[in-house]
Amino acid sequence: MNLYLECVDEQNALEIGEELIDKLKELLKLAGEMEGVEAGEVALSFVDDEAIHQLNKEYRGMDKPTDVLSFAMSEMGEDELEIDFGELEEDTNEEDEDGAEDDVQLIEPLGDIIISVPRAVAQAEEYGHSVEREIGFLFVHGFLHLLGYDHETEEDETVMFAKQEQVLEKAGLTR
Repeated sequence: MNLYLECVDEQNALEIGEELIDKLKELLKLAGEMEGVEAGEVALSFVDDEAIHQLNKEYRGMDKPTDVLSFAMSEMGEDELEIDFGELEEDTNEEDEDGAEDDVQLIEPLGDIIISVPRAVAQAEEYGHSVEREIGFLFVHGFLHLLGYDHETEEDETVMFAKQEQVLEKAGLTR
């Protein structure tokens, strides 16, 4: 399995320690296994309420902050060019001028997940669990959105939330 996580703390909203990054990588691996996703890259950004508010307004038409946003690469907008990553995923072992093999592998991006740290902290307090658990919940929630899950209906919400809890439980992030 080749799932990769790229983390960015854009406004120093949260000091990202190795322990949290390792837990998020574990969650990505578990959720990927559960959903049969064998390869891809997820970009995760931690932001403040102001930044997520602006993104929510610009991309969803909702003039308020939210806890997590997901932008799947598989969802094409009107003016976007479709890129076929299938051809690019092959390993190419070419020799450079020194005769050493150069391993080049491009990974298909699955999408971006953006988490508001102030929202995660407030929700963790409200629900009575750790910030790590709340960020893990929001991350898995965002990942499932990247794969096409939604919670517009009660039935869809039940399915999506059960999957989230299953992954969190396997990772030891219980309430």
